[in-house]
Amino acid sequence: MPTSDEPAGLRIENEKADLELIEYGEDGQKVIRKVDYSGVGEKTDLREIKLVQKLDRIIIPTLWVMYFCNFMDRNAITNGKLNHLTEDLKLHGNQYNTAISILFCGYLIGQIPSNMILTRVRPSVYLAGFTIVWSLVSGLMAVVHDYKGLLLTRFFLGFVEAPFYPGALYLLSIFYTKKELSLRIALFYTGNIAANAFCGLIAAAVFATLDNVHGLAGWRWLFIITGVVSFGIGLLSLIALPDTPLTTWWLSEEERQLAHDRVKRDTTEHVGSTSIWNGLKQAVKDYRTWLFCFNMNMQVSAESFKNFFPSVVQTLGFNTTVTLALTCPPYVASGFAGAALSWSSGKRNERTWHMIIGTFLDVVGFAMAASTTNIAVRYVGMVIFVSFSSGVNDICLGWAASTLGQTPEKKAISMALINMLSNISSVYTPYLWPSSDAPRYITGMSSSAAFSVAVILATWFTRVGLKRDNERIRQTTPETTVLYAY
Repeated sequence: MPTSDEPAGLRIENEKADLELIEYGEDGQKVIRKVDYSGVGEKTDLREIKLVQKLDRIIIPTLWVMYFCNFMDRNAITNGKLNHLTEDLKLHGNQYNTAISILFCGYLIGQIPSNMILTRVRPSVYLAGFTIVWSLVSGLMAVVHDYKGLLLTRFFLGFVEAPFYPGALYLLSIFYTKKELSLRIALFYTGNIAANAFCGLIAAAVFATLDNVHGLAGWRWLFIITGVVSFGIGLLSLIALPDTPLTTWWLSEEERQLAHDRVKRDTTEHVGSTSIWNGLKQAVKDYRTWLFCFNMNMQVSAESFKNFFPSVVQTLGFNTTVTLALTCPPYVASGFAGAALSWSSGKRNERTWHMIIGTFLDVVGFAMAASTTNIAVRYVGMVIFVSFSSGVNDICLGWAASTLGQTPEKKAISMALINMLSNISSVYTPYLWPSSDAPRYITGMSSSAAFSVAVILATWFTRVGLKRDNERIRQTTPETTVLYAY
């Protein structure tokens, strides 16, 4: 039985990387459980294992399909450019780049207010509802006839798409623990990757079969088709998406309580719920929020090639159909590489070195693509920098969610703030990829390499800060067994 000086029935035997956590059950029996430096151990409860499997079967596929549609609708314009969209709308100079950029102006405006609202409404209805709305706005792109109409539609598309991604990240973070979260974000993010990989093939099929059918250009048909698909997915997600662990209709009462308790138990310095405005203050005052904001801003800046990838691949000298087909393999590789990197990170409960190594490989890829006109070398470079960028992104987002989750409101607002500030880069980075820089796009490639170096530095500073925070927790509350992971 525990002695009187053993706080809360818990005691840590040492403070090395592998710890022994001593627990006492209701029968007073002593149980020794191995945990790592942050107080996290392997799942051994069969009920919890089955619960996570059930969550994975429903939440991940639903969010995956929604994210596929989200990016398919947003990036249809990049494929439409290869089907004379710019000529049909009489775009010239930087007008196409501005049309790419302005979406993110609307996108940024909606981020923080949306996640502030999200903690007070049903996430399933909220996220599914906005999916339906953005499908309608995307479909309206098919009737645009000039630059002004294009700008207005792109701006409002960004505004109504804003709630989905930070909202989905928040939803994942309230159902999964810190060891589980990065991999689930990576699996969710493959919806984005798949959209980048296969939307080129979808566009190629649409252009080949529907161009000028009923007097509509192929790119107009593309917006119609993607909008209709997204509308249907929005309706289905109303049923499948959960709200909170304690209110999910497709979980039993026992599963709901377990889903709630295990995430609460996994959160460092958990203090319960608070007001929306207090959550905003907590997020803004935490220095770690700003480290993650800077890190993600640099990452998204480095990934700015995504808005121009079909055009970059086109500089290899192949026709439109082959170009669209060649955009697929790098993103397929990215799905596997990102999931593997995130799985390894979660398995080892380690963030820093996984992010640094993945980002360094990005730098190598950018250097290869920019340093030569050799087709094989440039394409291999493209495969490399596309492959590892998403994995680093997933790990960082999971790291942020598990670090900044002291209250639900702080977590939701922090994730929105991080996503909003990271996407500010999407306002200015389109101008780093002017068509005049083809074929090597030296400005864009070298800038992305520099942004990647900044990611490495920010990752290391975050590690140093969290190690310092763990020391503070050990000194002030030595009975605490759950620390920050890095």
